[in-house]
Amino acid sequence: MAAEISDRVREIAAARELSESEVFERALERGLEALWKDLVLAQYLAGDLDRAAAIDRVGRATVERADRERSVVEDDVDWGLNA
Repeated sequence: MAAEISDRVREIAAARELSESEVFERALERGLEALWKDLVLAQYLAGDLDRAAAIDRVGRATVERADRERSVVEDDVDWGLNA
């Protein structure tokens, strides 16, 4: 696994004309951003964070998408329970 990651980092660095450390920095930033969004949305959907605060932290589009996805899941569950 470590060798595969190193190979990918070298390939990305060469293709983007970046240093390997810059590739790692960008990967860390993207990963942390994804983990942050996951945390905020989990708190919002669990009712531990209000909608306005969630929007402030991750943006309106992200929260609206989470609302739509929750609605779709709820509709599927209702359908399954009533089929």
